[in-house]
Amino acid sequence: MASGKPKKKNPRLASGRKRARQNIKLNAANSSLRSKYRTAVKNVEKAVLAGDKSKATELFAKMQSVVDTIADKGIFHKNKASRDKSRLSAKVKALAAAA
Repeated sequence: MASGKPKKKNPRLASGRKRARQNIKLNAANSSLRSKYRTAVKNVEKAVLAGDKSKATELFAKMQSVVDTIADKGIFHKNKASRDKSRLSAKVKALAAAA
């Protein structure tokens, strides 16, 4: 027994085969959107750590639209999206106040 996972069986019914195809496409799309979300958040955090106020505010505006779009699609929960926006907003405002 080389591998721990059992081999997946192909669905017999046409509807099951179609469902499997759709799942692969949806999984790829959702993974891409999750990556886009995380990248947008990380970019704002990097700008805040660097102390670049103008870049941080610009990236924060872009990040908000990405986060809202992904929350609307249900990739991440709306509360998580709101929480991330709130925390980053506080960091950007603190950066602006410090400068």
